Amino acid sequence: MSKLAAELTRAVEDLLRSNNPVEADALIPLAERIAAGFNVRRDEVAILLLDPRRRVLCFLLPEKLRNIGTIPMTSTTALAVRTAREMRPEVNNNFAAVRHASVFEAVPLHENTVNEPIQKIMSAPIVAEGRVVGVVQISRKGRSPQAAGSDFTPKDLSELKAVGAALGPCLKHFQGHPE
Repeated sequence: MSKLAAELTRAVEDLLRSNNPVEADALIPLAERIAAGFNVRRDEVAILLLDPRRRVLCFLLPEKLRNIGTIPMTSTTALAVRTAREMRPEVNNNFAAVRHASVFEAVPLHENTVNEPIQKIMSAPIVAEGRVVGVVQISRKGRSPQAAGSDFTPKDLSELKAVGAALGPCLKHFQGHPE
């Protein structure tokens, strides 16, 4: 297990030991650790929860996307849906050129800032007890692929898969999600 995944596993265990309901804001420190581990901004970390009826993915993070909408599991273009449906991590270092719903990219995550498109993205299932309970995504945004930073590597994708496994118990116990 990688250092980041081990850190997250301990943090999730501590969170669950508190016996308090796990709420979306409790994920913020985890997202900060993930962002630091992948050298991205916190708003480039997305955590999505698969609803109890397994019909939609709901954003938990970034915070500003929680009330914007959901992604139906019937989507044919959403990377997050494909990740959840196929239980397979994926990396795309040319994401801006791929057909995808960009509605969430248009939401301003910070005041007085210009939104930049996602240029590069990784997506991995969040799994608990062999079942997908959500998706974790790391993106790199910028005006161009070069401005967004380095490409994600197979090693990065392997690390993100381990992060998804570490987050699994937390999302399984998420408030409102069935046990």
